[in-house]
Amino acid sequence: MNVQATKLSLKEKIGYSLGDTASHFVWDMVGFWILIFYTDTFGISAAAAGTIMLIARFWDMASDPIMGIIADRTKTRWGKFRPYILWMALPYSILAVLAFSTPDFGNTGKVVYAGVTYILLMTVFTAINLPYSSLGAVMTSDSYERAGLNSYRFIFAFVGQFIVSGTALYLANYFGKGDSAKGYQYTLILFSIVSFILFMITFKTTRERVQPPKKQKENLKEDFRNLFKNKPWVILFFVGIISFIMFAMQNLSVAYYFKYYIGKEESVQLFNVIGTVALIVAIPFSKPLAKRFGKRNVFLASSLLSGFFFILLYLPGVNDIYMIYTFNILAKMAYAPAVPLLWTMLADTADYSEWKTGRRATGLTFSAATFAQKAGWGIGGALAGWMLAIFKFTPNVEQTEIAITGIKLMISVFPGILYMSCAILLFFYSIDHQTCVVMQEELDARRKKEETE
Repeated sequence: MNVQATKLSLKEKIGYSLGDTASHFVWDMVGFWILIFYTDTFGISAAAAGTIMLIARFWDMASDPIMGIIADRTKTRWGKFRPYILWMALPYSILAVLAFSTPDFGNTGKVVYAGVTYILLMTVFTAINLPYSSLGAVMTSDSYERAGLNSYRFIFAFVGQFIVSGTALYLANYFGKGDSAKGYQYTLILFSIVSFILFMITFKTTRERVQPPKKQKENLKEDFRNLFKNKPWVILFFVGIISFIMFAMQNLSVAYYFKYYIGKEESVQLFNVIGTVALIVAIPFSKPLAKRFGKRNVFLASSLLSGFFFILLYLPGVNDIYMIYTFNILAKMAYAPAVPLLWTMLADTADYSEWKTGRRATGLTFSAATFAQKAGWGIGGALAGWMLAIFKFTPNVEQTEIAITGIKLMISVFPGILYMSCAILLFFYSIDHQTCVVMQEELDARRKKEETE
């Protein structure tokens, strides 16, 4: 059996997957709490907070592909991608704590501090998460083994989300004892330590096996040309951005929904925990569904069905808690199978590019994923902040009817329509099961030939 198409051990799958648990200890604090932390604790306006997140995306337009290029050209005894897990875990942890700290710099100084720490944190996130995601594509060349690996990855990722979404407010209240700024900071210190330890486990337990063609020469211009000629990659690039805009808008708005509409701020944790459990329960169906119906078709159906249930979240009244939880569970279960498929399909596009052009640029290919992730969260966060301003939101007071309507739309109708629109793009995605089989057979034959030359 070709070593590149190896079946991965349980130990290696779990070791790799713990890296996404590590990432989520920080990422989900940003994804769920940073907007309300900025407005209600640090004292920054919603519009300013949204603008910070959007400005960061312009930097990401450069930093993400640059990191992909650097990773593709890295040569160490640990491989191309694993070293960055070792090198960037500590800066990632430190910057997470700084981003949730509240120095008294005055109004302008606070905005500058928030902007600098947020942009630096997102830059280091790229420097560790892009190589981490790329690593999953080079541990094996077997497409469905990758699908299984990504299923493990996202189960463990959502375990991290489960812990963060279920304990963050409790820990902040416990550590802060009435001082929310101190509570957030101490909570991040704890989460960052755990994140660092888990990243070290990932580094120690994983190996890189799939290598670029031996005769491939460095040619950045050709790599970029091949990337944008890769139609399946282009489609997934935009699907990724839209998906993350949707989830950023919803996740950043849900804390406002429970605090100002439902009137029970602490209930947001149960909402998030239940949704995360639904994701964890449904993710294992991703691989068998993909084998039965095809990865594209599962993703397409997921976006339509999940988007529909998200839209229904607009309907429940203040006291319809069970209805809120039910629609949330159905939406998350419908969404779950698509989560690992985005990353598996991106790995397929890296194979597709090598198959068509004879060149492989895994890091540059996966820069689409990290850029989409951060662009989506940045644009979604900016939209959330600006919409709060448009709907006349004022922190820590009873909200007007128009503000409540806006908050409800931000967790339901707006994200639901966005996610359903992904189905239109996915209709044109062309890498099906038969293409993957032919592609892998031909690439394996080429690699064997190279090994004998």
